[in-house]
Amino acid sequence: MRKNIQTAVVGAGLMGHGIALTLARAGQYVHITDPIEEARASVAARISDSLTALGEPTDNIPKILNKIEISNTTATAVKNAEFVFEAAPEKLDLKRRIFAEIEEHAPDTAILASNTSVMPITKIMAGLRLKNRALGTHWWNPPHMIPLVEVVSTEWTDGAVADEMMALLDDAGKTPVRVKKDVPGFIGNRLQHALWREAISLVENGICDAESVDTVVKSSFGRRLAVLGPLENADLVGTDLTLDIHENVLFDLESRQAPSPYLVKLVEDGRLGMKSGKGFRDWTESEANQLRARVARHLRRLDGILLD
Repeated sequence: MRKNIQTAVVGAGLMGHGIALTLARAGQYVHITDPIEEARASVAARISDSLTALGEPTDNIPKILNKIEISNTTATAVKNAEFVFEAAPEKLDLKRRIFAEIEEHAPDTAILASNTSVMPITKIMAGLRLKNRALGTHWWNPPHMIPLVEVVSTEWTDGAVADEMMALLDDAGKTPVRVKKDVPGFIGNRLQHALWREAISLVENGICDAESVDTVVKSSFGRRLAVLGPLENADLVGTDLTLDIHENVLFDLESRQAPSPYLVKLVEDGRLGMKSGKGFRDWTESEANQLRARVARHLRRLDGILLD
C-alpha cells in the first residue's frame, strides 16, 4: 500500500479523531472536518493526547499531526480525497445528507465509507449516484485502540472497492473483516447483543443480579475470548459436545424479538448507567472513572503499549 494517500474524515468527535490519527500514523494525509467549530478547534489537541496515551514517541507526534489538516467545510475536506470516512452521529437522515454533500464535492473515483455500529449501509447509501463505490466501515470504540474494522458491502459495492478498503485498513495496522451481506449490527454487534439480551434476561427473571452476570463473564469464558473465538472453541471441545449442549439449553434461552421490558423500565426511570449514576448497577463517579481507566489500561496492555 502506497503512502501519502489523500483521505478525508467527516466528523471530528471520538470516532472521527481516532480514525484520523490511525490513518495519519500509517503515513496517509488526512483532511478532517466537523460542523461544530469547537470540535474542529480541539481535534488536534485530542489527537495529540490520544497518541501520547498510545505510547507514541514524543518527537513523532508533530510529524503525525503534520499529516492532518483541519477543514472548515465538508466540500474542502473531500475535494481531492481518494477515501472518505463519515463519522457522524447515528442518525439516518443526517448521514444521508452528509453523503449527498460528499458526493457533490468528492472525485467520482473516491471510495466512500460510513462508520456506523448497526445501521444498514444500504439505507445510508441508497440515494447516491455512484453506489458501487460506497460501503461501510464499522470501527470499534475507541477506534485507535481496537484492532477490528468491519468492512460491509452492499448489493451495489464493487468487489475491487472492498479490496482497496481492506488493503488501506490492513496497512494502517487494523484487523479488517469483510461482511458479505449488509445486515443490522453486522457481525460483532449481533454477537455482542445476543449475549447482552441473555444477560439482561437473567437479571430480569431473578436468576442472579447484574454483578453476578459480569463476574461470571469476566471470570470464565471472557478470559479466553481474546485468543479463542466461539467457533474455534466449538471445534476444540468437539461439535458433538456442542450439539449435546445446544439440545439441552437453547430452548430455554431468551428469544424475544423486542427490547427487554426491564431495560425499557430502566431508561424510563432515568437509570441511564454511569452518566446518571444508576443503571443495572449503582455507580459513584469514582467507581465509573476507575472502570474506564481499567478498560483503557487493559486495551493498552493487549496492544503491547504497557510492558510492566
